[in-house]
Amino acid sequence: MDLDDTDNSASSAVRGERAASQTLRAQLMLRSLIIGGELKPGERVSELQMVDRLGVSRTPVRAALIHLEHENLVEALPSGGYAVKELSEPEILVAIEIRGTLEGLAARMAAERGAPADLIAAAHVVLEEIDRIVLPGPRPNGLERYVRHNARFHDLIVDMAGSDTLARQIERAAVLPFASPSALVPMEPGSVETHQSLLLSQFQHRIVLQAIELRQGARAEAMMREHARTAHCNLRRALIAGRKLAELAVASLSSNS
Repeated sequence: MDLDDTDNSASSAVRGERAASQTLRAQLMLRSLIIGGELKPGERVSELQMVDRLGVSRTPVRAALIHLEHENLVEALPSGGYAVKELSEPEILVAIEIRGTLEGLAARMAAERGAPADLIAAAHVVLEEIDRIVLPGPRPNGLERYVRHNARFHDLIVDMAGSDTLARQIERAAVLPFASPSALVPMEPGSVETHQSLLLSQFQHRIVLQAIELRQGARAEAMMREHARTAHCNLRRALIAGRKLAELAVASLSSNS
């Protein structure tokens, strides 16, 4: 391979990473608009409309909407575009609990069977990357990177369990609304509250990995389930905040009428 080929390969990798980051940013913003009630159930969502609203190009918006369709947050319309689906808070919370239960089982199996050394090493590398994101303090630009590395850590825990059957069940559960580890809903990007939540999640990651390494199956399972409950609590706060914003908007419209 000559220098031109190397440069082209590096440039392609940078472009690919930038596109993935743009898509993830669009996902996070769209998810926040849905959970905050700014995009209401049944409301039509078009790519062009979201390009203007989110300030990103059409390609990442299209990819983000496809991801949200897989999460059952929007549905494709025969006439084109998407519509926001009706969300049931109890069902969302059950979906998160299902994911936590299954991932807890994966963590316990990984600990009891003995996780392969290469997967343990890979998990440590991922957690070191997350440390670089969350330890310096709240940063608006760190959330997309956190989501990517967080998803990788969860995938590694499933891989450590060594069960294709369990991996398939976890994959099925991940398409439930907000059940995927990547379905993060920040209270406010870059806020102290969001940062504290990420620090807590990272602490739980460390405990899970330590328990797996020490072959402590019950501890690994319990912490993984607690980790899902943290996501559950964060979502409840986001839902409450979204309702309050909606109530304030209604009150403002009433006072101005």
